[in-house]
Amino acid sequence: MKLRQRFPTGPDIEADDLLAELAVEPEGGRLKVGDERIISFLTSFARKLLAPAVARRYPELASLGFFLRKGEIAKALARLADGDASTLRFPRGMIFHVPPANVDTIFVYSWALSALAGNRNVVRISPRSAGAAEAVVDALNEALADAHPAVVQTQRMVTYDRNDEVTAAFSAAADLRVIWGGDRSVTEVRKHALAPHARDLTFPDRASFAVISVAGWEAATPEARKEAAIGFYNDSYWFDQAACSSPRAVFWVGDSEAALKGRDEFRRLLSEVLVARGEVIEPAMAVQKRVSTYGAAADGLATSIRFDGNALATLELAEPTTLPREWLGTGTFPQVTVSQLADLVTSIERKDQTLSVFGFDRAELIDLVNALAGRGIDRVVPFGSALTFSAIWDGFDLLHEFTRLTTVSV
Repeated sequence: MKLRQRFPTGPDIEADDLLAELAVEPEGGRLKVGDERIISFLTSFARKLLAPAVARRYPELASLGFFLRKGEIAKALARLADGDASTLRFPRGMIFHVPPANVDTIFVYSWALSALAGNRNVVRISPRSAGAAEAVVDALNEALADAHPAVVQTQRMVTYDRNDEVTAAFSAAADLRVIWGGDRSVTEVRKHALAPHARDLTFPDRASFAVISVAGWEAATPEARKEAAIGFYNDSYWFDQAACSSPRAVFWVGDSEAALKGRDEFRRLLSEVLVARGEVIEPAMAVQKRVSTYGAAADGLATSIRFDGNALATLELAEPTTLPREWLGTGTFPQVTVSQLADLVTSIERKDQTLSVFGFDRAELIDLVNALAGRGIDRVVPFGSALTFSAIWDGFDLLHEFTRLTTVSV
């Protein structure tokens, strides 16, 4: 089966031929961890993403551009320099990335960190990816103008329809396979064998939540409350609330009577943001939301439902421990009030990833994380940062995962 070469652009190619090309030692020698040839290319690529025309059209690409600035790259690499003189760090080898289609920039983060670690990479870009993904591919190819030949010789992104033979070939050649996209995707890709020494780095189904302190909301200035609504909008609506780190329920923590007042104001502020941003929900999605929310009520998960147009739906949960973790449709938020942060502990499961918070101090959040003791929640971030990618994701330090160690003890 011929694969469409997206980056670098080129004629369609067979999987075996692509792998043969990657096996050739690149000009200037093999890549190293933190290789300057890759750093130079990534920083050039970042500048393309931060160009005003691109950033205005796809705000999420500005975040990616900031992530790949030279200073941020230096910080990421600095975390690798924590070993002693007897420990040497090297690239892991050939990495095969299978990203999701619904969050069409996530593949760049894992690929960029893997390339920064000195690996050869093959990334499958879904045929269903569009919009921001296309802008990313265009920027990558534009950045090649001044790139070292080693970039072209070691980094490939291709598109192909689901094909077991192709996926099997890339899997067999991989030293590490990175699978995004949920439980089903992980299960499907894992049907293809890896070499005995290789392993998977998987990102299965996750759920995330928002938590607002009632006291913190009351103490906040009107400007801070408006900014919270904007941040919540960005966290939730950029990827149609389908990103694993987008909040799928909202906890209010504190006095229940005061929480009702805070909820009303928050809903009003969020509705104003939706109008200001021109958020439009397609008819099919509007129907999906109503089917999902009424279904949750029929299942006894919710005691009441409110629709503010097609863009915003809120459900009052019957119990804080019965959280609907599945996606209910863009802009659908179950909510519940609890008296203290510690009440969340029994609600959290291992698949829960990001806690977006407003109005708490750091000590309160540290106490919560210690109470959870690793049973769930990998990230605690302020409103507006849920979708901000980090080199530590789902509890994995990705640069460490993309490298291997050799010890010299003599």
